[in-house]
Amino acid sequence: MRLINLIIATAILFGSAQLALGQKLYRWVDKDGAVHYTDSVPPEYAELDRDILNKQGVRIGGEEGAKTEEERAEEARLAAAAEAEREAKAAAKRRDQILLDTYLSVEEIELLRDRRVELLEARIKVTEQYLTNLRKRMVELERESQSYRPYDPDAVNPMPANLTLDMKRTVGAINLYEGTLSTTRNEQQRWHERFAQDISRFKALKGISCLLYTSDAA
Repeated sequence: MRLINLIIATAILFGSAQLALGQKLYRWVDKDGAVHYTDSVPPEYAELDRDILNKQGVRIGGEEGAKTEEERAEEARLAAAAEAEREAKAAAKRRDQILLDTYLSVEEIELLRDRRVELLEARIKVTEQYLTNLRKRMVELERESQSYRPYDPDAVNPMPANLTLDMKRTVGAINLYEGTLSTTRNEQQRWHERFAQDISRFKALKGISCLLYTSDAA
């Protein structure tokens, strides 16, 4: 025990001499649990935290050790997440302000919603009519093609080239309009969801009770 106290005392005296020269005294613990008193930390222990002592050997501060690659990566991840959260909050605040600046009432939002949905509904009906006509046309072409044997090179009455081309174009048009119809229906659904969110948020910002609003509307 006396030997340990002597070692510590010697280290502190050494540290005091170094401090007198304007140097810091560090106290740090290595990976084996041994306590060290030095005026610098060896590079291989740079990642360890250490205490800064005054000339009486009393802790007056501390320094964090060099961060590992994993620690730096985690710090970067947390910083990126925090920045993304700040940006999301700022974007939400801007959307709220736009909502309040654009509409005066729930009725205005619903009116715009109905107009937008009606336009899309009209586009859907026109597309459906095109598809109905194209499918009818395809049935007629298929019926006409049945009198020919397109895969028989010895057929006396081969299928005309214009009939083959017409069938090909009709199939292509059907595929195109089916894709357009699907896209328009999806767009219509997205607008329904977007306006529903806007109405809900507008009510929240204005402090409108959904139950009260429904009762008044009835």
